[in-house]
Amino acid sequence: MIAAGEGGEVDVDVYRHAMGRLARGISVLTTTADGQDHALTANSVTSVSLEPVLLLVCVETDARFHDAVLSSGRFGVSILSAAQRPLAAWFSTPGRPLPGQLDRAPHTRTASGVALLDGALAALECTVRDVHAAGDHSIIVAGVHATHLSSNPQAALVHFRGQYSELP
Repeated sequence: MIAAGEGGEVDVDVYRHAMGRLARGISVLTTTADGQDHALTANSVTSVSLEPVLLLVCVETDARFHDAVLSSGRFGVSILSAAQRPLAAWFSTPGRPLPGQLDRAPHTRTASGVALLDGALAALECTVRDVHAAGDHSIIVAGVHATHLSSNPQAALVHFRGQYSELP
């Protein structure tokens, strides 16, 4: 094993490569603030608790989604199938136009107003419960108030070593 940064500062690039070796599922987070839809691709969605049902997401503070989700107080999590790789790429494109960004993503708007992507392996409707500052990100803890499961689950989209892959 190669050691880098022992006893001193950790090299950010080496750290990024190390974390890239942790395979993670890919989700799209959605919210609506001031009548405008916001979305982003995330690989930092984690279950926190079963009682109460809580999850966390980590969102970069500079992302447009960050202020929008804090303003709205609610969001959706669509856990992507491998067939949704183009959507993962679209919602991770920096500087994409904000108006109409959900136009190319078939979705359903729930009674609570959250957009969930059609074809997702699972989708969750969430309400922000707590926010913790953590470096250049915020850790957003949310209560899950609805869960939707695909009746036709497919391969999952995962991120590993800087690339999208599928997991059966």
